[in-house]
Amino acid sequence: MSTATRKSPLTDWTLVVPVVALVALVFSWGRDLPSGVVALVALCLGGAVLAAVHHAEVVAHRVGEPFGSLVLAVAVTVIEVALIVTLMADGGPKTASLARDTVFAAVMITCNGIVGLSLLVGALRTRVAVFNAEGSGAALATVATLAVLSLVLPTFTTSKPGPEFSTAQLAFAAVASLSLYGVFIAVQTVRHRDYFLPVDTGAGRSRPAGAASPSEAATAMASASALASASALASAGGGAGREAPAPLDEDHAEPPSVRDALISLGLLLVALVAVVGDAKAVSPTIESGVESAGLPNAVVGVIIALLVLAPETLAAVRAARRDRVQTSLNLAYGSAIASIGLTIPAIALASIWLSGPLLLGLGPIHMVLLALTIVVSALTIVPGRATLLQAGVHLVLLAAYLFLAVSP
Repeated sequence: MSTATRKSPLTDWTLVVPVVALVALVFSWGRDLPSGVVALVALCLGGAVLAAVHHAEVVAHRVGEPFGSLVLAVAVTVIEVALIVTLMADGGPKTASLARDTVFAAVMITCNGIVGLSLLVGALRTRVAVFNAEGSGAALATVATLAVLSLVLPTFTTSKPGPEFSTAQLAFAAVASLSLYGVFIAVQTVRHRDYFLPVDTGAGRSRPAGAASPSEAATAMASASALASASALASAGGGAGREAPAPLDEDHAEPPSVRDALISLGLLLVALVAVVGDAKAVSPTIESGVESAGLPNAVVGVIIALLVLAPETLAAVRAARRDRVQTSLNLAYGSAIASIGLTIPAIALASIWLSGPLLLGLGPIHMVLLALTIVVSALTIVPGRATLLQAGVHLVLLAAYLFLAVSP
């Protein structure tokens, strides 16, 4: 084994950019910005996104999966919730549907955009993207349940006119969302953590129908004899002549020190605050551009959601490039679950002092897109593997959502 000195994962630009982006946020907050300053803030926003991805990967390497994915998903969602509440407090009646628009945009972007891009990159790299159907299926079921309870039911309830919950219904939705989110975190990180670990693609891609599940294979591979058996099974299952991917460099690289991981965690939070804050700083320019173009007001929520989810998107794509599609799916579905599971309780609490209606129910077009997304996602996840076709289907669904947001 090499005894070379380990290089620190913290580089100069990753230390400086989050601080610069945060300074840009401080000086731009609450001000009317000229176009040149808006461009500068947007540049800082892009740098903060890249820095956030880097520091999230450092933390993930230290704590391991699925905790690494959880760190980024929860951090982004907490700040996203703060942004939604702030905008609703300042925006008046015009922001009555902001929570719904932002949460639904997050669900569509994660379940179709991040998943589609990750499967595309994974399939291009290895022809077939392999993941753990047990963990991904559980996450998808949680997303579907939360989305229907929080975004579909308000359209059909009759206690209040319009797509609104009554006070009691909103309280139930908040408690149910938070409880389901807590159960999912416990399953993902403690009870069935192995369901959310990256699959060994050498054995996983060749595993025939009816063979051991990915989690069982991961457990069996702990011993040398089980590894030999898995290799023989892969050969018998039609894997002859197909080379298994080379081991990932990350599997053998020494984890960062505790000090480096803690510094990265702090800088990750700084970068995420800067991402969301700078997105809010440029949002008036986005809003004026949307109004001048005659586009629906919901487009603003879509654009902000795209900016806020940029760190998770880049992190998921980079994981897929390393043949860790399961990590990508953890990020995608974990972000969707956190977005609903934390936003609805926070909005329910904030509604105590926020005036005006809180519109949560989706319209017919969005309900159709949500239903189609759930069905297609289930068909994608169940086999535990996906090709370019599944990636293309998810990306087309995202394109349809974005197009209909612009031209409903």
